[in-house]
Amino acid sequence: MHRRLASYGVIVRDGQILLAHWHDRGRSGWTLPGGGTDPGEDPIDGVVREIWEETGYHASIDHLLGIDSHIIAGRDRLEPGKTPMQSVRIVYEASIVSGELRNERGGSTDEARWFDLSEVVALRTVSLVDVGLRLHAERPANGHLRSLRAAH
Repeated sequence: MHRRLASYGVIVRDGQILLAHWHDRGRSGWTLPGGGTDPGEDPIDGVVREIWEETGYHASIDHLLGIDSHIIAGRDRLEPGKTPMQSVRIVYEASIVSGELRNERGGSTDEARWFDLSEVVALRTVSLVDVGLRLHAERPANGHLRSLRAAH
């Protein structure tokens, strides 16, 4: 089984959350800025790099919020027919340090935008947004939202 390690940032400022619009092979949705870590890359360095690539912002990592791990069946992967994959997603709370909002070009996202927290429920989001918002709100001591695992 293949394993993918990724790290993401929950960035909330003045009642708004920063999201990136992900698209790949006909699928799309709003997601937390972040993504897969490069081989040998520290997850914190990876999320800082991904936030900059996808949003134009330089970020600092404030807290580890939690880890979400689930299995994606081969038929549900972006390339159907592949073997199952374990997705391990590390979710951090992050803050903007500098930079200006911009959209990524030629990557897996095509737009970055701030949304009022109350707007998120009406957006087409990936499940990671729900995971990140729950981790941010509940801050479980062990960093794990077991009850959400069935929703993936």
